[in-house]
Amino acid sequence: MSRFTTLLSERWRLAWSQQAPTAARIARDCLLGLSAGLVAVLFSFLTDRLFQGTLGQLAGAGRTVFLVGSFATVMTASLVCGWLIVKVCPEAAGSGIPQLKVAFWKDFGAVPWRVAIVKFVGGVLSIGGGVSLGREGPSVQLGGAVSSGIGGLMGVVKSERRESCAAGAAAGLAAAFNTPLAAITFVLEEIIGDMNSRILSGVVLAAIMGAFAVHALHGPQPAFELSIHADAGWTGYGLVPVVAALAALVGIAFQRLALGLRAGCRGWTGVPLWLRPAVGGLAVWVLGVGVWLWSGRLGVFGLGYHDLSEVLRGGFPWRLALVLLGAKFLATAFAYGTGGLGGIFAPSLFLGATVGATVAGVTGHWLPLTPGDDLMLMIVGMCATLGALVRAPLTSILILFEMTHNFAVVPGLMLATLVSQAVARSMLPHNFYEAILEQDGVHLEHLMPAQDLRRWKQTPVAVIASFRPVVVGSTDPGALQALLAAHPYQSFPVVAEGRVTGVALRRRIEEALKDGAPLTVAPARWIPAKATVREAESALVDAPEHFLCLGEPATGELVGVLTLHDLLRGLQGADSVED
Repeated sequence: MSRFTTLLSERWRLAWSQQAPTAARIARDCLLGLSAGLVAVLFSFLTDRLFQGTLGQLAGAGRTVFLVGSFATVMTASLVCGWLIVKVCPEAAGSGIPQLKVAFWKDFGAVPWRVAIVKFVGGVLSIGGGVSLGREGPSVQLGGAVSSGIGGLMGVVKSERRESCAAGAAAGLAAAFNTPLAAITFVLEEIIGDMNSRILSGVVLAAIMGAFAVHALHGPQPAFELSIHADAGWTGYGLVPVVAALAALVGIAFQRLALGLRAGCRGWTGVPLWLRPAVGGLAVWVLGVGVWLWSGRLGVFGLGYHDLSEVLRGGFPWRLALVLLGAKFLATAFAYGTGGLGGIFAPSLFLGATVGATVAGVTGHWLPLTPGDDLMLMIVGMCATLGALVRAPLTSILILFEMTHNFAVVPGLMLATLVSQAVARSMLPHNFYEAILEQDGVHLEHLMPAQDLRRWKQTPVAVIASFRPVVVGSTDPGALQALLAAHPYQSFPVVAEGRVTGVALRRRIEEALKDGAPLTVAPARWIPAKATVREAESALVDAPEHFLCLGEPATGELVGVLTLHDLLRGLQGADSVED
């Protein structure tokens, strides 16, 4: 397989080297965007078909059949996804957007194929199987992974796959929501963090191709078709800040609960990791069944788009909206907090819409609200909850405009965004995705490259070091021969009883094997993980073997290694995203 991949990559590299660079780049971005878009469309299609074929069918088969069948469906989906995440690909957990952001900055946009495979299979089973999570976050990671992998097959080296990754992410979101403009701004605001990035053209082109993919297969209709098209009045606009603030508070409360559960799950030492998503699945089933028995609604399960569409069409009782708000809030928090596979976009839109419907229903007893007012308050709630969680203001505005094709609500969306951003930023230091990375010990300020040489020199050396070093654990000739055959490195730490005893140079190992003599090791040169790049540069130059061990020499415990290759790779990564 690796030989075939290499040959295919060389064929693409040769073919494109014969074209004009600009034409080759445009052709590549089109192909990557189309591929990611088609995969996202297939992902959405299979998710919907599975949900309708299981819970959708069971809902009309009687109470007992639904109770038993829905329990088996949700729990099976949760157990299978838990096993896939723990045993096959931990990077596929959750929405995938934080993981894709780390891959974009730390791994140059290179994402292994197993991430795409597990995300696709697990996402279809989880969301289609009724777990209360969204498919849009997974579509972003799935698109980025597929595009990165295809870019590799086309000859794009690992250190240059950031554009492929970002392009695929934009195409995936554009196809998932049918929102190309919002997909572009989301990738620039959240993944790249720079609205003036030099890879903007590739992101735009890929988003267009993702939109073409969904238009060709499903048509250009918006995600939500509205039956109300009346404009809002001044009374409705007066309630916009209230709805926006309440919806933002719901988003903040959701972030705190979901991440609190996520942190608490790590203390469940008696529960295997693969079994923990089933705890969230059980919570989803209990809450979803309770709402179904009371109202006949399936909105707590899966995406909840059918009930969300009913809310947006008007005439939805505010008490039912309030019940769905509470049940969906808890179900999604438990599903995500216990390690489920899925995103938060769709649930956040559902929560925001029910906030707006509840406020409109309650205040409608005293204020003369029109159907246009009600619709605007629901759309405003969606924008505010999503904005509070993601903190991508332009994306929040554009995504609701594109999903509804209702230009009349744009002023309300802009006002709601200002309110939700102010509320969210005053109460939480990080958005949902950044908070997840902080919880996992990943600090974005250390991942994202500096914008100038001075800042680059002050970057922690841990950002560019390798934390999976290949070590010499045995001086047996057979083990040494296998080590040299498997790895091309020039220096290897020698570890005995968990402590570094020195550094073995490749030429010394080869000489020892040839002469049958004992292996000679050089003293290990150390540098603290908190040292800066400036300090590392001096230390690498002074080290005869240009090789440093990360950690504390007093304990001899190895944290990672640093080479000149790591330093140059980090500098190249910082330079590759400059304007």
